[in-house]
Amino acid sequence: MPLYDYSPTSGSCEQCNGVFEVFQRIAEDKLSACPTCGKPCERRISKVALGGKYSTSDAKIKSLGLTKYQKNGDGHYERTVGSEGPEHLIR
Repeated sequence: MPLYDYSPTSGSCEQCNGVFEVFQRIAEDKLSACPTCGKPCERRISKVALGGKYSTSDAKIKSLGLTKYQKNGDGHYERTVGSEGPEHLIR
């Protein structure tokens, strides 16, 4: 079962410190409110941890049909590999 990161849409919360993790099945709906404080929340994009024998080269990522984003500023990400998803992400 995957672990998803969530944060309040307001960006801050004293009870959950602005971020919390939830184990959820892939088929389950996203949470719409924090279970601790009840504020509206959104699922955050998390990076995938690859290592060991797995190649993380741009060519391998592209051959698997994945997309890679590179941080190019404070909260700004630019797609560097792949063609799916938006060209730029702002967080």
